[in-house]
Amino acid sequence: MGRYCDGAPKAFHGLYALVAPKILAYLVGLTGDRATAEDLLQQTFLKVHQARSAYVRNANPVPWFYTIAHRTCLDEIRKRKRARVKLTGDGALPHDPRAGLSGTAEDATADSDTSRAQISLAELDRLPQNQKEALILTKVHGHSLTEAAMITGTTPGAIKQRAHRAYVTLRDRLIRQRSPSEENT
Repeated sequence: MGRYCDGAPKAFHGLYALVAPKILAYLVGLTGDRATAEDLLQQTFLKVHQARSAYVRNANPVPWFYTIAHRTCLDEIRKRKRARVKLTGDGALPHDPRAGLSGTAEDATADSDTSRAQISLAELDRLPQNQKEALILTKVHGHSLTEAAMITGTTPGAIKQRAHRAYVTLRDRLIRQRSPSEENT
């Protein structure tokens, strides 16, 4: 990171190769949409480039990258909440089909493992944003509570509580959705 701050272009390529896949996975988890996450990743690295002079030398750059990505994502979520809804010519809401795990439209004949995974992802999307962020940062990406707190701008205790609440909520929802035949196995 120090070499990148000093203007070495090859250093940026190395940083991008190391950090971008992790940041992209985090953003996909937050947004639920790969295309949006890729756009946010590009915005994140643009902001990193613009703010590289503010980077604290010898500090771990990964939490800094996650923090910038996190804030960029929050800005996008806020912007979308303010966005106006566009209607079709007949005044109806447009239907936007959600892609399944394979990246194609969801198939009604999906096997039970895929169905369970889709249900799990749908339940993850239904969590409050702060719980979803805490769960993804700590359980999916393996950040410590301290790192996750730095990224989200809160305390380690709050992250621990949010991740636990998310886990309990997901577990309870998934147990309620199990079919009777699955409960007997």
